[in-house]
This record gives sequence, structure tokens and C-alpha cells, in this order.
Amino acid sequence: MEQRLGLKGKVARKPDGSLLTVDDLPAPDTKRWVIRRKAIIVAAVRGGLLSLETACSWYRLNPEELLSWQYYIDRYGFSALRTTRVQSYLRPGQRILAGKR
Repeated sequence: MEQRLGLKGKVARKPDGSLLTVDDLPAPDTKRWVIRRKAIIVAAVRGGLLSLETACSWYRLNPEELLSWQYYIDRYGFSALRTTRVQSYLRPGQRILAGKR
């Protein structure tokens, strides 16, 4: 599985600071994106465990969506990843894009 994901044995950390491994990644057929799963994908990309392209391909995500998760974590914290709160964090003039949340 590691070769299929394009992993290079990098070390990444979960949001709680513990070591993030391939086994911690959500299943590729994930349909319900809760805060914890979004945060793990962001941590895997930031830590070099997954490339942005690999994560988007593997989880069928739009790169803008994944980058927005990073932005919301940096700007507002993990609670901003809650889909019911997205409108509270939109920048002026920004629209919600259709897709997985």
C-alpha cells in the first residue's frame, strides 16, 4: 500500500502530537469527512507522508478543498472544519464550492 500511495517513509504527526502512520489514514472510500479525518489528512500532507496530489487522488478530493482545510485550521482552529460552521468562516465575497465537505 505504501508504494501505491507514493509514500516515502516520512514522519508526520497527528494533531495531538503523536506519530502519524499509514495505518492511521482514513479509508480511501471515506464518504463522511468529520473533523478528525480532515485533520489527519492535512497533517499527513504537511508532514510529507502524502503529497497533495496523492491525497487528492486517493480520497477523490479537489485540491482547493484540501487547501481550504489547511487554511481553516491555521486561521480558526480545528473547530472550523465542522461543516455546519463553514459559513461563519467564509471570507467576504467567498462562495462555498460544491463537493465533499
